[in-house]
Amino acid sequence: MKKICIILMMFAIIALGALAAVNGRGTHTEYLRIHIRADSNEEAAQAVKYEVKEAIVAYLTPYLAECNSKAAAEKTLNARLKDIERTADAVLEANGFSYRAKARVKNEEFPTRVYENITLEQGFYDALIVELGSGKGDNWWCVVYPPLCFTGGECGYVYKSKILEIIENFRKEKLTEEK
Repeated sequence: MKKICIILMMFAIIALGALAAVNGRGTHTEYLRIHIRADSNEEAAQAVKYEVKEAIVAYLTPYLAECNSKAAAEKTLNARLKDIERTADAVLEANGFSYRAKARVKNEEFPTRVYENITLEQGFYDALIVELGSGKGDNWWCVVYPPLCFTGGECGYVYKSKILEIIENFRKEKLTEEK
């Protein structure tokens, strides 16, 4: 009986350790990311990735501008997955590529990334994943919600007050939570 108790105690310690390790990576529920993954790292595949990015951002902007929560942004993306694929496919076809795009929203693990003054820690994030062809090449990434890549900076877009208001409110909430 003593042996069984010791074995159960050791199993519990191992299980708690494993749980702590998984929780250390964390699921980041406040962000919704976007990743566009190139077919390969060849120059042409990387170049078309950026053209696809421009087309998808232009397509999604009017829809995402109306979203005031991550849930609303995720619902918007899920409702438009086929249109996102068609948008990407049109760019691929216009550039002479025979492979196609596949879009989905899913929870994946990502490494730590820095975007302007915000660091997204390693962990699990919900993300719009757009794979071009095999999706084995380097990716372009940004944040759909809060709409960090739709505020100027890397994308070069400047949007009206509703988006900026959402960002400011999100940042204020984060600062309040940290204090």
